[in-house]
Order: sequence, then structure tokens, then C-alpha cells
Amino acid sequence: MLAIKTVLHPTDFSDNSRAAFQLACALAHDYGARLVVAHVARRPVITPLVGPLPPQPETYQEELTEQLKGLQAAAPEVRMEPRLMLSEDPAGEILRLAAEVECDLIVLGTHGRTGLGRVLLGSVAEQVLRRAPCPVLTVKMPLPAAGSAEAPLATAEKVRA
Repeated sequence: MLAIKTVLHPTDFSDNSRAAFQLACALAHDYGARLVVAHVARRPVITPLVGPLPPQPETYQEELTEQLKGLQAAAPEVRMEPRLMLSEDPAGEILRLAAEVECDLIVLGTHGRTGLGRVLLGSVAEQVLRRAPCPVLTVKMPLPAAGSAEAPLATAEKVRA
């Protein structure tokens, strides 16, 4: 059986990330593991443009930190650690954090883009899945309700370096 002491949940606050967060919380609860919840944001670029001004860096970080802290596990005994990182390379930051906190499992949502959208936008989930130092559980769509006859839509893969 896999010993899980630390679960890492990278989030972009999307519906798919919320479903992955619920699953990460349940796994952290069941294994008595700590849950590191991370968001990688791009650094705000302030340029002299006409129109609405972009958010100030301090305000931007405060808002994201509050949004991270707003994520609450259903079970109060789940030990959560919010982490906010600013980077132009979300996958690289997630992988760096995974090594730093010595996570045993990464649980993240994926948008499931294919074709041109995937080529143009890339896939953070795919990059993490290919390069992670531990097993990765990806959640493509919101999970079915408890007791539902639908099969779970989560897949787990062991990533080998």
C-alpha cells in the first residue's frame, strides 16, 4: 500500500480544480496526511496602457492569498497549508514545490484540452504528469455525487523520471 504523508493540490480555482480539491481533501483525511494547496500566478505586468489599470502587485497577491485561504476542507482535521507562488512557469513551480515538500501524491484538475487548444495553450497537468517525482492523480471533470451509478472520472498514473 502506498504511504501518503503529504498531498499536493495545485489549483487554478476552476471547476475541475474544485473537484480535484475535494478528492485531495478526502485522501488527506483518509491517510492522515497534510494537504499543501498551491496556486501559481503570473506576475502582474504594469504597462502604461489606455483603459483600466491592472491590479497593483500587492493587491493582486493579497487577493490570491485570500482566495487560497478560502478553500476549506470539509473535514476540519485536514491539515492544510496554502502556498502562493508567482512564476511564468506554473508546471516548473509545481514540480519544484513537490520536491520541496516531499509530496507523496499530486492531485490536480485538468481541463482536458485537445487539438489546437492544447498546442497553443499547453497543458500544465500534462507537464506535471510527465515530470513529477511521485504519483499524480488527475481529475478531468467534477466527480459524480456520492452513491451515483456513474463511474469515477479520475485517473491515476505513476510518473517515472
